[in-house]
Amino acid sequence: MRYYLPFLFVGLFVLAGSEVNAQKLTDANTPLHALKPDYPVSYEIPKVSTVKEKLDIIFDYLNKVTPAQLINKQTGTEVEISKIDTNTIFKPGDFRLTSYEWGVTYSGMLAIGKATGDERYTKYSADRLGLMGASYASFKQLYDKYHSRNNPMHSVIDPRALDDAGAMCAAILKTLQVSNNQNLKPLADNFLQYISNKQQRFPDGTLARNRPQPNTLWLDDLFMSVPALAQAGKYTGNKVYYDDAVKQVLQFSTRMFDKEKNLYMHGWVAGMSVHPEFHWARANGWAVLTMVELLDVLPADHPNRDAILQQLRLHVKGLAAYQTGFGFWHQLIDKNDSYLETSATAIYCYAMARAINNKWIDAKAYAPSVILAWNAVATKINKEGQVEGTCVGTGMAFDPAFYYYRPISVYAAHGYGPVLLAGAELINMLNTHQFEMNDSAIHLLDN
Repeated sequence: MRYYLPFLFVGLFVLAGSEVNAQKLTDANTPLHALKPDYPVSYEIPKVSTVKEKLDIIFDYLNKVTPAQLINKQTGTEVEISKIDTNTIFKPGDFRLTSYEWGVTYSGMLAIGKATGDERYTKYSADRLGLMGASYASFKQLYDKYHSRNNPMHSVIDPRALDDAGAMCAAILKTLQVSNNQNLKPLADNFLQYISNKQQRFPDGTLARNRPQPNTLWLDDLFMSVPALAQAGKYTGNKVYYDDAVKQVLQFSTRMFDKEKNLYMHGWVAGMSVHPEFHWARANGWAVLTMVELLDVLPADHPNRDAILQQLRLHVKGLAAYQTGFGFWHQLIDKNDSYLETSATAIYCYAMARAINNKWIDAKAYAPSVILAWNAVATKINKEGQVEGTCVGTGMAFDPAFYYYRPISVYAAHGYGPVLLAGAELINMLNTHQFEMNDSAIHLLDN
């Protein structure tokens, strides 16, 4: 053993010297600008295949936990459409098939089907909405007879808030244009009747509600109405729907858009001189998503198209200014001690990518932010396919604590549709734009 000790000591000395030299990186011996940063979230240009893999994980989970089936609530046995009675319900899963959150999810599934050609996603929406269309008449007959809110289709048959109507209606109209399933038309007509003629409005026609205060505007209600009106305009060709949709965006914006921060406040109450100026992230998401959905179908010659486009650009500018180095946005956008929230980040990712792909905003300026946002969101898709870090359903408040401490849950249905939409539109962006790493930063190449 004594013959090897000198060599061991020499070896240790050489290794120690190597470590010292490796740690002493100077401007003279190293291109410091090329050092790899310790990013907390992946900083790289994603591949279409890796984005699709993440979406497939979500799909497999949702397809399993949201069965498209009617059962008898007492026996658990499957029920045929012709035998629907007061004991018939949708087979329970992790999420409700008739909620506004699932309206967004149906739209997300359709978007992925279109972006990738994977018919499973289109079929997901067609099957579940098709089941509602096929069973609508039978459930309506029972509702008309008993007026029971235990009827599993009560919010479809008798909507009582924009939450019941708008997102579902938009998804149904999109599905109608893909599948031409005429069983869906009575559902869409009923929702549109509610939005256009039954929902509370201000004298100038702005959609309002009496919660939590009389004559209150919720920014959320832009999304719960305008995309449905816009899709109705496209489906029917009736200009009245487009005009109402445009009016809502412009009149909400006049009251609720903070021109200094280029962000929206969450709520506005008529009769108050001071309004609760909380810039809640998901509500701002609903607003920017609304403008993108409207511009998608608004005729090029509509007199207010440029006004909507300008409003979108201002809002995107405001949102981009508050993106964090993690890629996420905060629950209260301008409060960096509030938590980082997934659903809003996904909505901004989708809306900005959609605007880039349609040449509504500067691609070079905003595409890297889209990629950063997706890379952040992707970290919240767990191995089961659940979306983590999503704020649960949230009312309107007059104090910050309410927003700061809203719970998060993988069963907050608000996270799934936005993530699906974001992934679909990112795939479109990656397929039509080229990116490179230049001085270690993500850049869009000239097309």
